Amino acid sequence: MNPDLSRLQPYPFERLAALMSDIQPPRALTPIVLSIGEPRHATPAFITEEVITHLHGLSQYPTTRGVAPLRETIARWLTSRFRLPAGSIDPERHVLPVNGTREALFAIAQCLIDRSSEPLVVMPNPFYQIYEGAALLGGAQPWFLNTTAETGYLPDFDDVPDAIWSRCQLLYLCSPGNPTGAVQGLPGLQALLELADRHDFVIASDECYSEIYPEESSPPPGLLQAAAAMGREDYRRCLVFHSLSKRSNAPGLRSGFVAGDAQLMGEFLRYRTYHGCAMPPATQAASTRAWQDEAHVVHNRSLYRKKFSAVIDTLHPVLDLAVPGGGFYLWPETPVDDCDFARGLLAQYNVTVLPGSYLSRAAHGTNPGKNRVRMALVAPIEECIEAAQRIKSYIVSL
Repeated sequence: MNPDLSRLQPYPFERLAALMSDIQPPRALTPIVLSIGEPRHATPAFITEEVITHLHGLSQYPTTRGVAPLRETIARWLTSRFRLPAGSIDPERHVLPVNGTREALFAIAQCLIDRSSEPLVVMPNPFYQIYEGAALLGGAQPWFLNTTAETGYLPDFDDVPDAIWSRCQLLYLCSPGNPTGAVQGLPGLQALLELADRHDFVIASDECYSEIYPEESSPPPGLLQAAAAMGREDYRRCLVFHSLSKRSNAPGLRSGFVAGDAQLMGEFLRYRTYHGCAMPPATQAASTRAWQDEAHVVHNRSLYRKKFSAVIDTLHPVLDLAVPGGGFYLWPETPVDDCDFARGLLAQYNVTVLPGSYLSRAAHGTNPGKNRVRMALVAPIEECIEAAQRIKSYIVSL
């Protein structure tokens, strides 16, 4: 058995199930689940139909690299969305389709980490749990960068000692952040690129929430955009991860891509050839159509905008809340311990939220998730409003 498996901590939802195992919620109230970040808006019909239309492709082995039309579509989308120089993204060298960003974010650590040199993987805290698991199973030690209200919920890269940077091989970045929704601006991204040059590490930028944001005129910037603005059109040390799960409400499609540094992408392609994780032909066809269409994404954002407005209006008298820079989470501070808050809310009002301490680790004298909860506004707006009303009643009763 791989000894590194013993280093993994229980997944947040496993811990949540254990926390709630003895609770009997009131049956008179319909359960409302805000704990899981699974989009529940309808998947656009044209994506579903594209899958059905191309099921005849099951008779063929797909290639790891994916078909040219999909890679070309992704390259065009990246160029348009992040204002990259024309031709700077080569579909042959810079783009690789993957079966969702979850497995790709895990796999990149297994591909890049040199476990012979006491490697560190730097990551935000709180964080998407895959980052930690990928580091541990890659033979590296996670090093957590606390993101708190004092840092604007962004990593403070200036707070990292040079001794840490000297051992860092990979840095995970998430912008917009999960669970905070904080967006890293271009200056911060460019400062991080300069650090990567100075200390020779790779940046894995998880941008799967980049297409959910409050202002149509202000989309969150991306790492490739920051690199291009610095004249770094080779995108060295940069890898970005994008997904159709949130953008297109298609989590079951398991479709995303990785793009960036051509040399790193070449090594990642070689790794994935052995990993055996090519995308099915029908998924590739549906993904090509999805990346070509922006109308459904604009509509998706409008739905989240309405939910944020309604929920925050309801909860504002009892919680300090603001619309996040991106994503679909709220990350409020709780008036009591976060686990006690989550248990009481389920026991009294049949609403499930995720304790913030399950998404973070104690680091540098504090746990930045403690006394916070994550609320995913993924349910229909009526359910979100009903949940907000119950949460308000619960807080008033404390």
